[in-house]
Amino acid sequence: MHKEGGPMNSPNVILKPPGDELPGKPGRSAARTSFLWVVIGLAFVVITAFYFLRRLNRLELQVAGLSKQAEQTNQSLRQIAEKSDVALRHASQAEANAQQAAQLRDQAETAKAKSEEEAEVAKQQAQVARNDATLAQQKAEEYRKQREEELNRLQTALSQIADTRRTAMGLIMTLGSKSIRFDFDRSDVRPENREVLSRIAGVLIALKGYSIYVYGYTDDIGTQEYNLKLSQRRAEAVRDYLVQAGLDPNIISSKGFGKSDPRVRGEGPDARAINRRVEIGIVDSRLRFDELPPLGK
Repeated sequence: MHKEGGPMNSPNVILKPPGDELPGKPGRSAARTSFLWVVIGLAFVVITAFYFLRRLNRLELQVAGLSKQAEQTNQSLRQIAEKSDVALRHASQAEANAQQAAQLRDQAETAKAKSEEEAEVAKQQAQVARNDATLAQQKAEEYRKQREEELNRLQTALSQIADTRRTAMGLIMTLGSKSIRFDFDRSDVRPENREVLSRIAGVLIALKGYSIYVYGYTDDIGTQEYNLKLSQRRAEAVRDYLVQAGLDPNIISSKGFGKSDPRVRGEGPDARAINRRVEIGIVDSRLRFDELPPLGK
């Protein structure tokens, strides 16, 4: 509390604003100092801001570089991943190829083993076939010798009845005019000829494994058609008599050749007498002929 009569209540005191101080006074100096500090502060702020801006710019550049490096790294990683995938696919394909090659190798080894086994079986079968062929050849040779002996005995027996000769297929008996005679234009077996045919049947009836062929022939008198029919009837007459005498009808056949195959050439009575004949062929039934020619050939 101020006392009455003090300066605050004195009407003579005049207050002056601070700006009205004179230069060189302490108030002005303080203002300048404050201003200077403000300027320094602002400068510091500006410098600091500039420094941080440059630092931030460098950081942004570094970040941009790092981002680029990161992108390059990612791209490299993608390339590596792609190469890795390719390598894995190649590895998988190689493994598949290896498995397939192993399967093919196993198949080849199996096929080889099978081929060797089949070759061995074929070799054994070939040996068996050779043995069978040798045995068959031996049997055939034995059979041929046996048949040869039979034909020799048969020829000896039939030669006592009529002219009998050997051919490549067997035996042929020729019954000419001295052994059998037919009446003119007839095919009946005459009674005096039956004895000859009965003797022949007695020899042939014991045969086993043979076929018998009766062929008829005429001389050159008459037409070919007439002589074919006449020779056929005479061959059938001889065949029928042999069957009646006991021969198996399944092993004996007949055929007429007319005047087509004369034994001798000529038109005289002797030549014609020789050509008028019946031939009996005895052939091993195991020999096969598609079409037997006249046995005399």
